[in-house]
Amino acid sequence: MTNSSGVVTFTWPAGAFLMPPVVALAVQAGDGFRSARISANTATSTTVTVLAASGVTLLGIGVLAAGAPAVGVTVHATATATP
Repeated sequence: MTNSSGVVTFTWPAGAFLMPPVVALAVQAGDGFRSARISANTATSTTVTVLAASGVTLLGIGVLAAGAPAVGVTVHATATATP
């Protein structure tokens, strides 16, 4: 679950990966638009940053507001060793 900065760190078991793994992310549904990105990835851990934005209508056109850190968001990660 993300912290007050919208960040969550996954720590991989010792020796699980010899190099940074390939990581797939999924963010649980919630209000507004959410984006997740890997901000750091090593053989021992992966850090993910999640931002949330709400929709805004400007002159009859729907646009996204600026993203802000998404607090308390559940993030799922699947890590696979690179060949």
